[in-house]
Amino acid sequence: MSNKNKTFAILGLGIFGSTITKSLSDFNYEVIAVDRDIVCVDRIAEFAANAVQADITDIEQLRAIGVQDCDCAVVATGSHLEDSIMAIMNLKELGVPYIVAKAKNKKYMQIFEKIGADRVIRPEKEMGERVAKQLVSKSIVDLIEIDSEYSVIEIVAPEVWNNKSLKDLDLRTSFGINVLGIRKKPGEHLSISPSADYVIEANDRLLVIADNLVFKKFDKSFNR
Repeated sequence: MSNKNKTFAILGLGIFGSTITKSLSDFNYEVIAVDRDIVCVDRIAEFAANAVQADITDIEQLRAIGVQDCDCAVVATGSHLEDSIMAIMNLKELGVPYIVAKAKNKKYMQIFEKIGADRVIRPEKEMGERVAKQLVSKSIVDLIEIDSEYSVIEIVAPEVWNNKSLKDLDLRTSFGINVLGIRKKPGEHLSISPSADYVIEANDRLLVIADNLVFKKFDKSFNR
């Protein structure tokens, strides 16, 4: 399904839900943003295709909004257990294909998984782990864990790679790393799918996808 056709529902428009809404909007996805607080709804209205004041625990209100037609819904009210439970159950009954839920602790996480959330995230915990990995690594600029096995990582190219082509380095064979893109400096446009003949220069940043265990070995070998 193309980005233009994929739709999202964000239930709860605090900092977490609002940030997701704005980010999806930046990527040109269609978003239905829902909150019972009109102040939150008005604040995010310019970024959503449809910003609605509604009770996420009321399935009929969600149905009237059209949430059942979305490809993915995010329950972003992780600190309100009852509201989150009801929202997830409503989304399941409405047949939303993929449900993401925010949880404030492990207990909430377990409950949300049991009642049918496809993915449960704990933003503070995940961000803490992400920052810690960046702090102890000289090569990691940014890291996003896809699942327990793979991550998308932005790294500074090790000096030993300088003046060598991607073809010569053969990172897939040597380290199990697939290069998705390259940028010359922080904030610069990312060049997607670089040519195998591209020659690495000092301080190049590579966006790669890698097996977590394999990358740990790679990271240690270049951080001694």
